[in-house]
Amino acid sequence: MKILITGFDPFGGEATNPAIEAVKRIDENIEGAEIYKLEIPTVFHKSAALIEEKIKEIRPDAILSVGQAGGRYDITVERVAINEDDARIPDNENNQPIDVKIREDGKNAYFASLPIKAMVEEIKMEGVPASISNTAGTFVCNHVMYQDLYLAEKYGNIKAGFIHVPYLPEQVLDKKDTASMSLEDIVKGLNAAVRAIVKYEDKKDLTITGGATH
Repeated sequence: MKILITGFDPFGGEATNPAIEAVKRIDENIEGAEIYKLEIPTVFHKSAALIEEKIKEIRPDAILSVGQAGGRYDITVERVAINEDDARIPDNENNQPIDVKIREDGKNAYFASLPIKAMVEEIKMEGVPASISNTAGTFVCNHVMYQDLYLAEKYGNIKAGFIHVPYLPEQVLDKKDTASMSLEDIVKGLNAAVRAIVKYEDKKDLTITGGATH
């Protein structure tokens, strides 16, 4: 099994991004699966173009993209991506699309095809907080999750999904009352998530609640 894992570069004035720092440290082989890592820019469309190039090169069985969700306290496995760019801040090349479709020929939304509930449970078994998220936002993270799932459908037989991770402790030194997580725990959580992807390659996801009231 081949798994492509992507992580974003720093954005929004931050000096680092826990997404790519953790992706760099993920194990090279997990449960027999070959892990391929790709750093992508926090830039609309350019990020997806690099992912598509990598898909053509390695033909992965699964794609897991990782992004930073500053303010969240746990690792959140995303359920759905919507066909909408609505950027509150500019990306790293000063693009700021507002109410723009990501793909004119794409669905209104795509649901993650990875075993999101099994991933959450595997992460929690490592003692790392995790949950399902029902919104990936409308910035480049949602954009990339949507593109991953669009491309997975285009190239066929590829599962895809997205994980958000919290700030690192050094990022919240001047952000009072803002949650963070150590890089060690983020890496531990991502390794666990990938283990679940491999374990559930040919199995249905867990039938347990992952819902929210709001």
